[in-house]
Amino acid sequence: MNIVLIGAQGSGKGTQSRRLAQALKICYVASGDLFRKEISEQTELGVKAKAFIERGDLVPNDITVPMVLGRVVEADCVGGVLLDGFPRTIVQAQALDNGLQDVARAVNCAVYLMVPRDILLHRLSGRYICKAQQHVYNVNTNPPKVAGRCDIDGSDLYQRPDDRGDAVQKRLDIFFNETIQLLDYYRKHQKLIEVNGNQAIDQVHADLVRAITEKVK
Repeated sequence: MNIVLIGAQGSGKGTQSRRLAQALKICYVASGDLFRKEISEQTELGVKAKAFIERGDLVPNDITVPMVLGRVVEADCVGGVLLDGFPRTIVQAQALDNGLQDVARAVNCAVYLMVPRDILLHRLSGRYICKAQQHVYNVNTNPPKVAGRCDIDGSDLYQRPDDRGDAVQKRLDIFFNETIQLLDYYRKHQKLIEVNGNQAIDQVHADLVRAITEKVK
């Protein structure tokens, strides 16, 4: 089972995709995690990607596409993959389809987490990430038990540069003007599922599992 999860920054996509991958017993692949790994290791790809990410811009296809496609064909992804943060454009969606087709696989469904823009902005103002494993918290809706510390690994929490100020607005503009076009692409291929992301975390998870299970039988 190969799933694409679509959602704006702050939609809960990262939290839900990790839980969903565990529930469905498939590999979780987040483009953001791949980029952060490259950046932390100061690879050539990471250096190129960093400037785009911090400005809130999309990383160009010549960097993103081969990185993600290389990951989804690794051994641990053969049984299925849930993609978080990729594709973001129709060109990337087409590249994903072609890459999976080359290994006799295909996207089974694409799930859109629907959250209004004003709610997204409120969530993002309080979003913090742990330094060790990138666990996500929100001081407004899902705070850690100890302020500034991850409940799971105890590492410090921080706010990413692209979760602040103008970068947030810019990323939301990109999503609602560009990435949103993916909905028509997957709807045309009869693979789109829409789930209300403006609910309690457990309810969103339950709705996701039910919708995907019904779609992919």
